[in-house]
Amino acid sequence: MGIYTNQPTRLVVSSNNPQALKAFLLAAGHGTRLRPLTEHVPKCLLPIRGIPLLGIWLEVCAKAGIDSVLINVHAHADAVKRFLGEQQLHVSVEIIEEHELLGSAGTISANRSWIAGESNFFILYGDVLTNADLRSLRDYHEQVGQIATLGLYRVPDPRRCGVVTMNEAGIITNFQEKPAVPAGNLVFSGIMIVRAEFLNSLPPGTPTDIGYHVLPRLVGKMAGYEVFDYLKDIGTVQTYEEVQQNWPGLEREQRC
Repeated sequence: MGIYTNQPTRLVVSSNNPQALKAFLLAAGHGTRLRPLTEHVPKCLLPIRGIPLLGIWLEVCAKAGIDSVLINVHAHADAVKRFLGEQQLHVSVEIIEEHELLGSAGTISANRSWIAGESNFFILYGDVLTNADLRSLRDYHEQVGQIATLGLYRVPDPRRCGVVTMNEAGIITNFQEKPAVPAGNLVFSGIMIVRAEFLNSLPPGTPTDIGYHVLPRLVGKMAGYEVFDYLKDIGTVQTYEEVQQNWPGLEREQRC
């Protein structure tokens, strides 16, 4: 059941788990490239073989030990609130409705009080479909001790992505968002875990973007972790149709 506070832009849906490993799940985009599918449905609720993408994400989070998720919404916000209010959740969810889009970095900055006291937290892009084991990313992040650890994967056309170069130690030595001439095909997946110091790199003002305005500042202070599990950026109608055919689903042991 949804527990509504007296703030009209905020909805909290609580679970019974007192743990507090947290994740931002960024889901406020208009989904322009997915029209007409997103004319009446937010992209985070587009069904993948009958299961809304947001539902898949919450299962992935719960499996990873993430107990608290903050979701920012903009278009069709009421539909997201209704969906979450009807679910039996294994994570606590807080919705922040952005009446004006803040950008990915702007959302983190505006809600920094939500992760006050946390040593590490996840940042996840809600238009990514994956069954990746986030526990492995978390373990690697704790091992390497960098400000941020980016999940990376390889794509056939990196010009639409944040392109990464790494050294032999796995430290990111270059990051370019949507370069005209990419240095390679290893790109940011939309999955990352960061230390609290990450907040110091957030620029003032809005809208601000993680790929354009933050990650280039952290070159040399980020590690890369290549993801070999299923991972697709559902950014276009063509990609959305493709995942209906090749999405393997979540393994039984991943479900909560």
